[in-house]
Amino acid sequence: MRLVIQRSKEAKVTVDGEVTGSIDKGFVILVGVTHDDTEKDAAFLAEKAANLRVFEDDEGKMNLSLLDVGGEILSVSQFTLYGDCRKGRRPNFMDAAKPAHAETVYEAFNTFLAEKGIKVETGVFGAMMDVQLTNDGPVTLIVDSK
Repeated sequence: MRLVIQRSKEAKVTVDGEVTGSIDKGFVILVGVTHDDTEKDAAFLAEKAANLRVFEDDEGKMNLSLLDVGGEILSVSQFTLYGDCRKGRRPNFMDAAKPAHAETVYEAFNTFLAEKGIKVETGVFGAMMDVQLTNDGPVTLIVDSK
């Protein structure tokens, strides 16, 4: 399982012109799932995302977590995170999980975050989405479960 975590000041996702999720301060997380990912991977990454210390404390050091600052999460499914671009000019998506499996693991990830008391907003799984955010910092991290 792979996450791209972007610290943001505000963000929203729209599908067909309708806002399906929006947050204030927090993370925009792009979520990719591969074939052998399980709910165990989802739980590990939910714990990691909730507790990453990437928000500034009073001294300007990245020392506070999303939980510490009361941040929110905009979670967006993103199979293209498993695009392999090493050969040719068209990405190969063979490492991306099939939609039914990916959706199950993605939903588990969002549930684990919500169980920590985090407000979680989402896009629409499998839909063409427009994601807008104000990247804060910018701070962008890639986190894998394996």
